[in-house]
Formats: sequence, structure tokens, C-alpha cells
Amino acid sequence: MDTLYLVSVWIIPVVIAITFHEAAHGYVALRFGDDTALQAGRISLNPLRHVDPFGTIILPGMLLLASGGRFGFGFAKPVPVNFWRLRNPKRDMIWVALAGPGMNILLALFSGAVFHLLQFAPPKPAIWLGENLINSIQINAVLAVFNMLPLPPLDGGRVAVGLLPQPLSQRYARLERWGLGILLLLLFILPLIGDKLHVDLNVMTWLLERPVDLVIRFIAMVTGHEVDAPSGM
Repeated sequence: MDTLYLVSVWIIPVVIAITFHEAAHGYVALRFGDDTALQAGRISLNPLRHVDPFGTIILPGMLLLASGGRFGFGFAKPVPVNFWRLRNPKRDMIWVALAGPGMNILLALFSGAVFHLLQFAPPKPAIWLGENLINSIQINAVLAVFNMLPLPPLDGGRVAVGLLPQPLSQRYARLERWGLGILLLLLFILPLIGDKLHVDLNVMTWLLERPVDLVIRFIAMVTGHEVDAPSGM
């Protein structure tokens, strides 16, 4: 029962966060002239249209259980966007990329605001809902910051490509073919090597921990919570 409970209070906010993140990309792309995501049925809040069984459910669940809820990583099926169909591809790709992390910040703000309503719920459901909302804030903060790392194909990488001068942006965009490999190196391989050498090589924690903590504290402040925001990931 403890395992099922732990899974329920993490998987639900993970699925919601990723679903809204991906749908936001498709919606903003449509607003700027590309209907590729619409034609693919991806501008939808139906999680089944975005969920990758392994990347969205199995992998995060395994990592959360293995770490006692301290670490999770997952991904959804990427929303298809044809940047060349955007009215101004170089500029509009920035807005399309920002839509996902922006949606995660909005979800975190919503979760923080709804937390105030738990006083009107029965005690036991309130505890379960409260843990979902707290985890939602943390998950959405992590997703927003992680996706804004300036590495293609992450959203931050696409923002960087859109902001850089044309010759430099084309070269930078070529990093996308190596992006997944670099992420796997930073997320898994270097920490494993560090464990063997008894050296902290968890680069991703160095990059994310402080920004995530600041985002969570910002959410807590805006939504009227005086308790210190959690600093762990």
C-alpha cells in the first residue's frame, strides 16, 4: 500500500505536468501558423496522446521509488512542430519553446493557490491531495528549469537557436543530434562514474538545484505560503 500511495502522489502530477507542457507547445505553434500538432491530434489535454509508456510512467516511477521520492526524470512524446511553417520561424520558435516551461510555471502557481482550499476537504483526502499539490509544484519547477537548459533539443536550446545570429544559430542547432546523448551522460553516466570514484559528478544537480529552489520559493511567495519552500530535488 505504501508503494501504491507513493506512486499515486507522484505519477498523477507528473502526467499532468507533461501533458499540459506538450499541449502548450502545439497550441502556441498553431497560433503562429503551424497546424502540424493539430493535425496530429496533439493539441489535447488527453494524457494518452502525449504519454510515452516508458518515458512518462515507468522510468520516473522507477527513479522516484529508487530514490525515495528525491529524484525523477521522464519525457513525453515530443509534439511535432514544423518551424518553417511558422510565420516568422526564427522568432516564433522562441515563443513555441517557451510555451512548455511557461505552462509548468502556471501549473505550479495553480497548485500553490489550490493548496489553500484543502482546509475545506475531509482530512484523509486533504492529506493525499496536499501531497499531490506539493509534488506538482516541485515537478513543474524542475521541468521548467530543466527544459530551459540551453541544450538542443530542450526548450532552452531552441530559445538559444532563435536568439543567436543566423550563422551561429545554425551551428548551435546541429548540437541537437548529440543532445540526448549529452543528457544521458549528465544525468546517469557521470554520477555513476562519480560513485565509483567517490567524487560528486552529479552535474545536473549543480545546474538545477539552486534555480529550482528559487522558482519554488517564488511560487510559495506569490501564492501566499510563508513556509520555506523545499530545497531538495
